[in-house]
Amino acid sequence: MSAGSGHLFVIGLGPGAAEWVTPEATRALAEATDLVGYAPYLQRVPVRPGQTRHASDNREELARARQALALAAAGRKVAVVSGGDPGVFAMAAAVFEALEAGEPSWRGLDVKIIPGITAMQAAAARIGAPLGHDFCVISLSDNLKSWDVIEKRLAAAADADFVLALYNPASKARPRRIHEAFACLRARKPPATPVIFARAIGRPEEEVTVTSLAEADPAIADMATLVIVGSSATRMISGCGPGRPFVYTPRGEGTRQ
Repeated sequence: MSAGSGHLFVIGLGPGAAEWVTPEATRALAEATDLVGYAPYLQRVPVRPGQTRHASDNREELARARQALALAAAGRKVAVVSGGDPGVFAMAAAVFEALEAGEPSWRGLDVKIIPGITAMQAAAARIGAPLGHDFCVISLSDNLKSWDVIEKRLAAAADADFVLALYNPASKARPRRIHEAFACLRARKPPATPVIFARAIGRPEEEVTVTSLAEADPAIADMATLVIVGSSATRMISGCGPGRPFVYTPRGEGTRQ
């Protein structure tokens, strides 16, 4: 078959809960002949007769993308699975990197990105509305960019008084970066700034910690954690019943505490 007859879906599975997988994603997963993805994400997809699974390890995004494109070019209907939304620090960008640098025939493929709920959306919903006004999203992973660039972006976002959503805060290979990030933020934001550590949202091991910038312990963050750091306007409302305060950021600039 020609490459033009192949199909490639890049699918967001959301952060973990099955009910957060969209109907569009469910339909595409059911139609696929081949599933390609990081092994723990593939385990979240129900097994269907006739489908072939191609699991790979972490940090193999480009190889995974090339494999998916090659399968689609052979006439297969391929689904690349990704956690959260595939376009947010995930597989969609890897697929397009591979597509741009790969076989010219791959450009004739039918490629479709199917969105998913992001970790920051799920974490924000659990705690209230911390992303209710302007916010900035930064990955603390320095695998594909330098720490100098990350620190520069953190400082600029903090000085601009954005709410911050921090992805990939810590791993076994870089346990100290989250501490360096908090040192940067503490030099620029008030000590009472609300901080949320949202770990494994939507999964059985879910845990949410609400604290302040002064009292936050960065060591509790790992790769399953999404960290939200408020702006000067972000507020906490206690005594509402969920066992922890609601956190929200008012919609208007003139509503700071």
